[in-house]
Amino acid sequence: MYPTPTLFATPGLRDFAQAVDAERQRQLERWGDQRHPDGTGQPGDWETADLARRHCQAMSAAGLVTWRDIVWEEAAEAFAETDPERLAAELIQLASLCQAWVVALSARVGRDLTAPGRPS
Repeated sequence: MYPTPTLFATPGLRDFAQAVDAERQRQLERWGDQRHPDGTGQPGDWETADLARRHCQAMSAAGLVTWRDIVWEEAAEAFAETDPERLAAELIQLASLCQAWVVALSARVGRDLTAPGRPS
């Protein structure tokens, strides 16, 4: 009677989420539920984040930006953050970029790299 809602609207996100879930299951089986300190907000982290941001902007302006540049910027921002809500937001942005990068890799090689049988 009603159409089945689409849980994921972003192309490739469902497959990526399934691959991440499978990897998390392997991690949980191997190491169990892990509880570690964040380790963020170390001396120099904001300076590194600023350096990564400036580098990414410069590469983008030159038409040379890479996924590595963009992910480095987001990871550096996450590493600098100490507020739990802002850290979570940065980590979600980082995860989103990782998903976009995997989709780009899959398109480049012409097959879904999140499919079963991928290297572990």
